This record gives sequence, structure tokens and C-alpha cells, in this order.
Amino acid sequence: MSRITRRIGLAAAAVFGLIAAQPVAAQTSRRDTLRVAVHANLQILDPVWTTGLITLRHGYLIYDTLYGMNSQFEPRPQMVDHHTLSDDRLLWTFTLRDGLAFHDGQPVRAADVVASLRRWMQRDPMGQRLSEFSSAIEAVDDKTFSIRLRERYGLVLETLAKGTGTFIMPERVASTPSNTQITDTTGSGPFIFQRDEWRPGSRVVYRRNPAYQPREEPADFLSGGKRALVERVEWLYIPDNNTALAALNAGEIDYYEAPPLDFIPLMERNPDIKLEMIDPLGSQLLLRANWLYPPFNDVRARQALALVARQEDYMRVVVGNPRLYQAWCGAFFQCGSSNDTDVGSEPYRQPNTARARELLRQAGYNGERIVVLQPSDRPQYNAATMVLIQGLRRAGVNVDVQSMDWSTLLSRRARRDPPDAGGYHLFITGQGGVDTANPTANTWFNSRCDRANPGWACDMELDGMVADWARETDPAARRPLLERLHRRAWETFPYLSIGQFTQPVAVRSNIHGVLPAGQPVYWNIEKR
Repeated sequence: MSRITRRIGLAAAAVFGLIAAQPVAAQTSRRDTLRVAVHANLQILDPVWTTGLITLRHGYLIYDTLYGMNSQFEPRPQMVDHHTLSDDRLLWTFTLRDGLAFHDGQPVRAADVVASLRRWMQRDPMGQRLSEFSSAIEAVDDKTFSIRLRERYGLVLETLAKGTGTFIMPERVASTPSNTQITDTTGSGPFIFQRDEWRPGSRVVYRRNPAYQPREEPADFLSGGKRALVERVEWLYIPDNNTALAALNAGEIDYYEAPPLDFIPLMERNPDIKLEMIDPLGSQLLLRANWLYPPFNDVRARQALALVARQEDYMRVVVGNPRLYQAWCGAFFQCGSSNDTDVGSEPYRQPNTARARELLRQAGYNGERIVVLQPSDRPQYNAATMVLIQGLRRAGVNVDVQSMDWSTLLSRRARRDPPDAGGYHLFITGQGGVDTANPTANTWFNSRCDRANPGWACDMELDGMVADWARETDPAARRPLLERLHRRAWETFPYLSIGQFTQPVAVRSNIHGVLPAGQPVYWNIEKR
């Protein structure tokens, strides 16, 4: 019996205790309830305020979007019925489809859309870019809104279909300042958040929205008909992965959202479990430095990070199976995507500890504590952080490792405090899907200083290059602009990509309709 198998056997009793401890309501209609072991504890409910994936996935359950990307990465209408474009290509007019209603029964109006877009555009990099190209975003009547551009812009529909969600909220909710978290979760999507059954640190429940009217087209990636085929979706936060796998083996959960990749061979041998590849591009693991404080406010210290370990060092520990990762990927915008390029990466393809030491010295580093945030409950991120720590110590860095669960880390990384007063220097996270492959949509590539994501990358020259790329409407003419900005990014490092890999989800064999949508979504799924 293997070490993993023994651990799973020991965890089985904990599984049954966990399930038995749930309220009676949660145990009814097993056929109509999809139980999911999720990768993190849901604490933040506002998908505009945070980029945390657990909150994004919560958003896709309860909100709807104006457009959605199909499997060819083309924007398709979702809440929108149709749009028109003026001859000068500056005025876009959108008409909402019939039957849209919020969970409280109120109709979705153009005023709700406008308020939602304006709030989202304050924080999202792709939304910010469209806002800058726009002179007005207005409600024309209850079902029609318009976007008037200052100049032609090549990514209007792509922006409204962004995979991280132009989630539409009621105007009264969307009027909340973007730097204040919302508490009202009223949406118009296929599921309704059950606040009275929410147990932070344990369980989240969503109920099918009986009033939701899906589009007639088949579901395709993030577009088409979002048909809720189960009555309830229950998210269970099970931080011990052996317990989660034991629950999947026993049929006590149906869907394991992010199984550790060293579990894959074991699951492949179980005929009652299926592995589903839901992201055709794969996931990108990345290291983010805090640009606000020394030494990483100096470009030379960020360059040093690229020399402390090779990508394959990270991937061997994080993934293990060479079939599931790339030994080297020099593309900020995903290897295998239409924006794949490794221009500028040449000096950083192999580690160089001596050079890293010298760059840190030039940046003024003199042995100060470097605070590294380590997530205790995310196996991949935790393993990658250990590789980072070892590489930093080889380069003579005094590392202060601060361990915490992922939900706490999400809140901690949003703080701008100095590292010795509750802030940080470094953390590891990940991203994937079609957004990562787009310079304007890639959240962590945003280098707009105070308007950037935590870490607050600040390179307005790079930002201007991204604007030039987005302004261009001819795809062929974009390529040299892409390579120019990519070379700049390898000089200044808005973040450091430390590998690209595939993360399958695991489901029971009676689960059907799992969509390859770039991320877990829970419509179109049925239990047989």
C-alpha cells in the first residue's frame, strides 16, 4: 500500500464526519445536489474588489455577463440581444435580450448595466482601457445602452466578454464605490447564493434560479445557454487534500476542483473517477513582487528573481508529471496562444545565482528581511513558494516566511503597508484561460501603478505600449507591437512567469456535461 493510499484511508473517517455534520437540508435530494470540493475558502463576495479565483467562480454562479467567449475565443452575445455600430465606428449601441431579471424579481435595466460597467472599469485593467477610449457610457432607455468612443478601438466586444466577468449587478449595488466591498449578492445568473446556509471556512450553497431564462444556443466555453441542471451546488472547503480525495472516492463529493497533481495517477486507476481538462491553454504560475518598497522597487532586484531558479525547478515540484507541464515557457501571454512569443527572455532562461546576488547588491539590498507569503492550503502555490525560498537563500537573501491560508493571503496581499508592518515583499499566485493571453486582459500584466493589482506594478511606458497594441484594429499590424511590449516586460518584470501547466478537475463517473470553459463553471452539469 502506497504512502498516499494510507493517508487517504486514514482520512476516510474524517470525510464521513464532515458530511454527516452538514445540516439536514444539505443532505436532501442527493441526485439534484452537486457537491464540489473547492480550492479555497470563500470569504470575499465581491468579484470586482478582488481577483481571487474563488470569488470569480462565485461570481459566475450568481451573475450574468453581457457577452461570453466561445471555444474559438470569439465574443458572443449573452445578456445582449444585438448591437449596432455607427459608420464612423465610434458609437456602439447595445440592446438587452428579453426575460432578464434579478434574483429579487426586478427586471435588468440598461441603468444597471451602465452602473456595473462603470464600477468594474475602475479596477479591471481591460475595463480601464476601454474607459479611456470612451467619451460616454449611457443608458438610452430601459433596454438599450451605448458606448461612444473618442477614437476607434479594436477590443470593444472582447472587453465586454472578458473571462473575469463584466458581472451585471443592480444599480443600487453597483453604485457602491469600487474600493468598498459589496455585501448584497443579488445577481441575475443561473444560481442564487444562499446566505443563510453560508458557513465561511466550511460550506457555501447555491440554489438553481427558477426564473433564469438561458439563451437557446448550446453552451460553448463561456457563451451560450447556461442551463442549471441541478437544484443545488454545494461548495465544501476541505483543506486537507487526502480527505478531499477520500470523499471523491467514496462518492461523498462529486467534483474535485483542483486535485494535487501527484494524485493524478491514483485517480486514473479508479473507474469511478473521470479527469476533465477544462482549460485548453493551461494555467500560468507567477511570482509577484511588491513594487512599493525596497528592494523590489528597483528593477534590478526584480530581474534577480528571474535568476534564482529555472522554470523546470518549479514545475518538477509543483506538477511532477512532465506530460502536464512545459519545461520552459517564455511567453507572458501563454505558450500556445495567438500571442505566444518569448522575445526578450533570452538572458533569463537559465538560473545564475552569482548574477542574482550582484543585481540585488546593485539594487541596495543589504541583508534586510524579505517577507514571503506562503499559502498553507494551496498545494501548488505552497510547493512553488518552497522552491522560491530555497533559491532566494542561495542568493544570500534573508527570507522571512509568513504562512497563512489562501483566503487570509488574499486579504493580506491587498494591504499597502510596509513589509515590517503587515505588508509583504513577494507572493506566488496563478492565472489561466483566455484573459491571460491578452495584454489588456491579463490582470497581473497591468502596470498602471495605483490602478494595478496588488504588488502595484508601475511602468507607464509599458502601459503606453499596451495601449498602442489595443488601439490597432489590424491583427497583422499588432504583432510587431506585441513583440515590442513583450521585450519591455522582460526588462521591467510586472511579474515573473514561473511555469505553465495543465490542471485537470476530477469528477465522479456519473457527472456529465462538464464544460471546457477555461475555469470551473457549474451550469450544463447533470448527475445521472
